[in-house]
Amino acid sequence: MEIVKAQPQHLDRIMEIYASAKSHMVKNGNPTQWNEHYPTRDLLEKDIEIGHCYVCLQDGEVHGVFVLLSSEEPTYAVIEDGSWKSDTPYGTLHRIAGDGAIKGLGGLCLDFCKQLFPHMRADTHEDNKIMQRLLEQSGFERRGIVWMVDNTPRIAYEYLD
Repeated sequence: MEIVKAQPQHLDRIMEIYASAKSHMVKNGNPTQWNEHYPTRDLLEKDIEIGHCYVCLQDGEVHGVFVLLSSEEPTYAVIEDGSWKSDTPYGTLHRIAGDGAIKGLGGLCLDFCKQLFPHMRADTHEDNKIMQRLLEQSGFERRGIVWMVDNTPRIAYEYLD
């Protein structure tokens, strides 16, 4: 498998993967983290344009997608019921999703991110047990609660090599 920066020609397939992921989330007890309007095509176009969106390719076909930021995440400035381990620069993982065709895809994505950033942060919804397990199995520690722009809480995670 190869992980590369997404290109505009990947966008339709990325939208399909997110649609499938949203359906999977609803079926697995997480109906509110992503709604039918999120992530939007416009948001993903911008992520691709500025080089934050990555795709996972096998035999030239897109099977996964995620966003990796190299800048601070504003919603992580305040953390409740805990604290960050370090204030050093970090990478932020957002919107990871796969089509289910590649076993262990999430772990491969996190390994890729950790190679680029020895200090990582991520967040997930309290109902997203799948993502919580993935982060914890990949060495991320639960650190507290952060609040999104829409005033919803998320469980904050941090990885520090």
